[in-house]
Amino acid sequence: MKIGRRISIKQYSPLKGTPSEGFIMRYQKLIKDVVIPYQYDVLCDKAEGAEKSHVVQNFINAAAALKGEDVGDGFYGMVFQDSDAAKWLEAVGFSLALFPDKKLEETADSLIDIIAAAQDEDGYLNTYFTIKDRDKRWKNLLEGHELYCSGHFMEAAVAYFDGTGKDKLLNVMLKNVEHIYKHFITEKHEGYPGHPEVELALLKMYRATGEKKCLELAEHFINVRGVPVEGGDGNFYKKEAAQRDWTVWGNNAEDSYYQQSFAPVREQSDAVGHSVRAVYLYTGMADLAAETDDKELLTACERLWSSITDKRMYVTGGIGSTGIGESFTVDYDLPNDTAYAETCASCGLMFFASAMLSQNPDSRFGDIMEKAFYNTVLAGMQLDGKRFFYVNPLEVIPGISGIAATHWHDKPQRPEWFACACCPPNVARTVASFGTYAYGEGENTAYCHLYAAGETEFSFGMKLRCETDFPHGFTVKYTVLEGSGTLAVRVPNWSVNTSVKLENSEISAEMKQGYAYIKVTAGDVVNIDLDGSARFVYSSSKAAENTGCAAVQRGALVYCFEGVDNGGDVLSLSLDDNAEITSGGTVPELGGVETLKVKGYRTSETDSLYTFEKPKKIPETLTAVPYYTWGNRGENQMRVWMPC
Repeated sequence: MKIGRRISIKQYSPLKGTPSEGFIMRYQKLIKDVVIPYQYDVLCDKAEGAEKSHVVQNFINAAAALKGEDVGDGFYGMVFQDSDAAKWLEAVGFSLALFPDKKLEETADSLIDIIAAAQDEDGYLNTYFTIKDRDKRWKNLLEGHELYCSGHFMEAAVAYFDGTGKDKLLNVMLKNVEHIYKHFITEKHEGYPGHPEVELALLKMYRATGEKKCLELAEHFINVRGVPVEGGDGNFYKKEAAQRDWTVWGNNAEDSYYQQSFAPVREQSDAVGHSVRAVYLYTGMADLAAETDDKELLTACERLWSSITDKRMYVTGGIGSTGIGESFTVDYDLPNDTAYAETCASCGLMFFASAMLSQNPDSRFGDIMEKAFYNTVLAGMQLDGKRFFYVNPLEVIPGISGIAATHWHDKPQRPEWFACACCPPNVARTVASFGTYAYGEGENTAYCHLYAAGETEFSFGMKLRCETDFPHGFTVKYTVLEGSGTLAVRVPNWSVNTSVKLENSEISAEMKQGYAYIKVTAGDVVNIDLDGSARFVYSSSKAAENTGCAAVQRGALVYCFEGVDNGGDVLSLSLDDNAEITSGGTVPELGGVETLKVKGYRTSETDSLYTFEKPKKIPETLTAVPYYTWGNRGENQMRVWMPC
């Protein structure tokens, strides 16, 4: 049952041109002004210094191939290269809803024309197989990413329709849905996506169009996943692999944990395998549970949520602790210097949290959504919007990170682009659509899951204005501009002392599952004062790498210690966790963020690798900056967890 369903992007608009326009507005402007144009140049191979993309040319070549023209080896990139264009278009759709831009809309329309021309007559749409070998369509669901790419274009189609009212891409994808439905439902071909994504996308298509085939397909792919098949010892992917003599990149068809197919989804309890695939799947499961009131499926989602957030998540909201398969490993295995914590995985964790919130407005989901966004998702993009992290470690040591074989994936600086470029457009679409995660609505209730300055219209007639500079400011002001109903505001778990007051009234809020519920009407003003105290964070002793360590957090922001602020060396530092954490002023190079100061010690260097002499501990004041800003001032050491 949908209780606090996500709002449409059209229902939210940021505050523009005012002193209180807010942190999110500034980031959304960055997406509009810098990230979207830059990423389009990348897609067109016009961005100087960036990895070759060839995405747009792939679609042009696919259209030519459909006409019988010889394009030779006309495909370049990963098997899922198409999805980069889809996520870019999705970000554009969200951005145009916030900031109408005729020139950008024309550019997007032109790209949609190119994509539409690459669609086969039967509705199939995928440049890799259209160019390279049409006979191999749907023969390698394990590696082919055909359904993954379709899913991203479905999401793009819905976002672009919501943002502009234009339905050309939506109609392209409805035709694609008909093709997929015929293959898997009408003709009863076995299989389900190796990389989940289409499940959640089909549900977005269903909500946007009412086309029941979308709902039926989503339900089908979720229900058949992990169900034993005849042949291949019951493993669909093993059976599929036995029927072909080719591979895309040599995925192990027998590793059913990697692709979350080791058991039917309703029987799964532990978050395993490729972390992005996992949270995309879980999001689809949660959305389907909401649409069909499937309590068994929702219970499975609750188990999987707990597995991630109680035992397999970093303090920054990063998930997926190993570069081997970009995967979850086992409970409490959370190494800091070899952390994978893919940016896309934290975007996916936000999607999962939002889907859970739509059925159960509980602050534990909003708390994690907030943690993932303000730390790992934002850390995935440089402050200028032109460089990106795929991997988000919690400790970096230049000379080891990015160089040693064990640390090759943990780069000390953000690259401009990647051959596997899933993360940059994922950040863009997530930031651009922030309002849809921040707000939800029930029958007569406006849910405020995240603090986002802007104006929001709810379907039941309430119009709300929010003013805040969160996460750096800790006051939030809600003004009811129109209508009446209940305002439900999440009170975060990090805010020890929180004041929620209806201005000029003695009425107090009713607390339920971490939300403050207040009856309001037009003209009412609700003021939230959050606790902005900086605090030490400690880890379970079961997370071995963090034993004897502490991290620092202020509000939603986890802080880290960089060499540039601490004499070039943080490895010799330790914290005095009995000392007070104080403000250290601002850093103009990091957008004026506030630093934190904490007393600690520097251990003296020894002359040899090992010694019998006890090193001296010299008192020193340590400086910390928000984790999302690290790596913006050149290559240097960084740590989140510090000995104490």
